[in-house]
Amino acid sequence: MAIRNLRLEGDEILKKKSREIETIDEKIQTLIDDMIETMHKYNGVGLAAVQVGILKRVIVIDLYDDNGPIVMINPVIIKTKGEQEVEEGCLSFPNQFAKVIRPAEVVAEYTDRDGKRMRVKAKELLAQAISHEVDHLNGEVFMDKILPGTLEYVEPEEK
Repeated sequence: MAIRNLRLEGDEILKKKSREIETIDEKIQTLIDDMIETMHKYNGVGLAAVQVGILKRVIVIDLYDDNGPIVMINPVIIKTKGEQEVEEGCLSFPNQFAKVIRPAEVVAEYTDRDGKRMRVKAKELLAQAISHEVDHLNGEVFMDKILPGTLEYVEPEEK
């Protein structure tokens, strides 16, 4: 396992659409493990493969509850319900936070890392994280959706 380099604001790859994963091979499993480790190192809630420079449709999410990380390969949001105004940040935009409107609930279908088709009905933070990460796979970043006047820059704490 390895920590991957994050692609940051201004990197052209963040605007590109990711490609479907045809086969879940050893390379994809390694990518998934590296993504989870990278997300944890930077205390992220989610990470899309494009954020580590790989244009593949895979995301990892960890709400830091007892369920552990969720791995979603080729995720598709098939239904949304309601909306919520949320404060959001992104590992590719360090120390920047803003308010965005996200669905209050989403239903998503995806393949897990074992190749099983899954469906999840998500609310609140999980719905927000899935929406945010699926946007990444489509070449969209949260900065494209922020509510005007809500962007804040938070100075990083000294280590």
